[in-house]
Amino acid sequence: MSDDLLRSILTNTKRIAVVGASNKPDRPSYEVMRFLISQGYEVTPVNPGLAGQSILGQAVVARLEEAGPLEMVDIFRNSADAAQPVADAIRLGAKTVWMQLGVVNEAAAASARAVGLNVVMNHCPAIEIPRLGLLK
Repeated sequence: MSDDLLRSILTNTKRIAVVGASNKPDRPSYEVMRFLISQGYEVTPVNPGLAGQSILGQAVVARLEEAGPLEMVDIFRNSADAAQPVADAIRLGAKTVWMQLGVVNEAAAASARAVGLNVVMNHCPAIEIPRLGLLK
């Protein structure tokens, strides 16, 4: 994954759906959501167990279909469970699938790339944004 592609994704994306969002402040998905919101992104948390609640002032939805329109889908799931959100992102017309640190699913990534989506695996936007000098 080149820095130029990461920079392009992070500067051209405005809407991010966070799959596996948590309402627990000690969880990485909560911290990343807080960071993304602070950077001006419009973030929709996706978690069926918390649907109808709010995380960091953002309404939680049960399914990715409810988070549209999609630009980027940020996945906080284990590697095996990343396949379904990637398939949903493809079906729903997302531009980018971003799998968080430790999340690698080559088959899902290949299917997303085959239809033209940007795919980032095993990276975190909350790390990449400051590293690339994109802080707001």
